[in-house]
Amino acid sequence: MSDIEGIRTGRHCIFAMQVHLVFVTKFRHNVFADRHLARMEAIMRDVCADFEAELVEFNGENNHVHLLVNYPPKMAVTRLVNSLKGVSSRRLRQEFPDLARHYYRANKLWSGSYFAGSVDGAPLSVVKQYIEQQNRPG
Repeated sequence: MSDIEGIRTGRHCIFAMQVHLVFVTKFRHNVFADRHLARMEAIMRDVCADFEAELVEFNGENNHVHLLVNYPPKMAVTRLVNSLKGVSSRRLRQEFPDLARHYYRANKLWSGSYFAGSVDGAPLSVVKQYIEQQNRPG
């Protein structure tokens, strides 16, 4: 049954759970260039793997990012979100010192809030297309 797209198996369950996440920068500052987003995607892919989740799609613009994550039912989305935002903020700060100017007011990259929407099978392709079509900065 795991051969069907999007269906995963756990020890005691078979599941297909996806969440569309949107993270916005603090004060909606225009922070990211393509190089930042490319590195952020790799960081967030690693964080998802640590949670036994899969980053299905990623893209963003200057001041926000969209993620489509396939995750196991044992995982709380809030734990994943906190880790994604915390790890990406810390690593980007270390690897791109030029981002420091965006931290000066609050010493935070991300806004404290986020969007999380459950995604079902039928609109999944639409959500993926929407994320792919984000106007990524050059």
